[in-house]
Amino acid sequence: MNDPFQRRPEHPVNPVPPVVVLLFIAIIGIEGIFSLGKAGLVGGPSAVGWRLSALQDYAFFPAFLDYLAQSHDFDPRVLVRFVSYPFIHGSFTQAVIAGVMMLALGKFVGEIMKPVALLVIFFVSAIVGALIFGLVAPPTQPLYGAYPPTYGLIGAYSYILWVTYQRVGERAIAAFRLIGVLMGLQLLFGIFFEVGMGWVAELSGFVTGFALSPLLLPGGFARLRARLQRR
Repeated sequence: MNDPFQRRPEHPVNPVPPVVVLLFIAIIGIEGIFSLGKAGLVGGPSAVGWRLSALQDYAFFPAFLDYLAQSHDFDPRVLVRFVSYPFIHGSFTQAVIAGVMMLALGKFVGEIMKPVALLVIFFVSAIVGALIFGLVAPPTQPLYGAYPPTYGLIGAYSYILWVTYQRVGERAIAAFRLIGVLMGLQLLFGIFFEVGMGWVAELSGFVTGFALSPLLLPGGFARLRARLQRR
């Protein structure tokens, strides 16, 4: 069985996986339309409200989780919000930061995992992040932006580092340095500003990405089965 953690041959330029590039293009493309509309360059006067309309139509609200639980009416227009909210952002800056983080993490994780695995981590982290957010956030607080699924990639990144550090005899706790710094910044901002409950979705995305990684790595199911058989 090939070792997914075996060092890859170095190239002058390591390409970003195409699936990550496509996700980035979708995020920045949508944001570009909103920005051009706000500037009055496309769409006419009504384009100023495109972002708000998109947030109303595609962001996730905890109230929808209550609706699904009580009515059992799995309306596709509601279900799509679990995977559409990462593509809608509150500002150009938010979209660019999330997109750049996703590119960097997708490039690293994509050197180990297959493209399908990257998509699974992205969308499952988005769904779980929305579910947990929906359980704890106020009913009308919106969830939008690519941070929860990006934190899922951080979870995969942390798992890869964790295994690597264990193999070389270094402190495995160092693999969680990035998420520790990010959560520390969230806490710091929370002291001085109203940041809402978005961090719940982001942390849930991280845990989801970390938990999925042992199964999504090449040969992951075989290693898990072998480990269970040894017990």
